[in-house]
Amino acid sequence: MPKRILQGTVTSDKNEQTVTVLVERRFKHPVLHKIVRSSKKYRAHDADNQFKIGDTVRIIECAPISKTKRWTVLTEEAAQS
Repeated sequence: MPKRILQGTVTSDKNEQTVTVLVERRFKHPVLHKIVRSSKKYRAHDADNQFKIGDTVRIIECAPISKTKRWTVLTEEAAQS
């Protein structure tokens, strides 16, 4: 099974080697037939503390790093594309 890759915006970088990423998805509501926005926050591992609030990053699934971290931030080049 391939690892999921999500794109989102960094909302917090206060913790050491951790960033909080807000991932927003849009989908059509099954009954109302209008576009609905839904968002979820993920905590991702940032080993070098290189990402700051407002950066757009891509995160990839990984093995559990801590109690809440199951994602790792991809490199800066991948974040810009």
